[in-house]
Amino acid sequence: MANVNIQELLDNGVHFGHLTRKWNPNMAPYIYTERNGVHIIDLYKTAAKIEETSEALKKIANSGRKILFVATKKQAKDIVAEKAKAVSMPFITERWPGGMLTNFVTIRKAVKKMALIDRMKTDGSFDALSKREKLQINRQREKLEKNLGSISDMTRLPGALFIVDIKKEHIAVAEAQKLNIPIFAMVDTNSDPRQVDYVIPANDDASKSIDIVLSFVTNAVAEGLSDRKADKEKVKEAPKKEEAKVEAPKAEAEVEAPVKEEATDAPAEEKK
Repeated sequence: MANVNIQELLDNGVHFGHLTRKWNPNMAPYIYTERNGVHIIDLYKTAAKIEETSEALKKIANSGRKILFVATKKQAKDIVAEKAKAVSMPFITERWPGGMLTNFVTIRKAVKKMALIDRMKTDGSFDALSKREKLQINRQREKLEKNLGSISDMTRLPGALFIVDIKKEHIAVAEAQKLNIPIFAMVDTNSDPRQVDYVIPANDDASKSIDIVLSFVTNAVAEGLSDRKADKEKVKEAPKKEEAKVEAPKAEAEVEAPVKEEATDAPAEEKK
């Protein structure tokens, strides 16, 4: 896992917090100083937290569980969608569906409804509907795709949540806390870090800051997935090696057999 470069964080504005009058006192341990009425985040602590978070997410990815990325704010949604897709993880970048975690069974029914509409279009039953019914179903399909399309492959609750701006995504935070799902998040100086299991103190408003932090995080997830794939291949190869070891002694026995026959024939010739 790559080490976090402080200069790189500085160049991308990760250190800029909120106005001092909007701060949350619980963020005090992560604040370095104040400049022109704005809090400056301690990037050495940010770097340490990124590495700690990345290591934990790598283990979760390696275990085969999904990590749900959540960011509905304008400057973060496209970045999160791109990064999450790159590592095949689910994400929410539109409105957070109420009960997404606490009422997961109902959400899964909505996803199945989307799959049913797709099946209707392939088996021809969709063509038998009236023009009005087709229009209604297409609208329903578009709405489901917009809100739930990115989680269509998530068949069970995620192993963790990664959130950009816990203040904006407070409903997601509350649901994860209720179900004891670990929360990883970028936390700015106006938020309460006590709500999060793994805090990354960082500017969660600038797109450059979000991009650089997400890059470190998703690279760690990709490593976890890669290690998992390598472990599976080793398990598949193990039985083949065992079979090869079992066959080896049989071959030696076949070679030895003719030698023993020659040895028994020799005394017979001497008797003659």
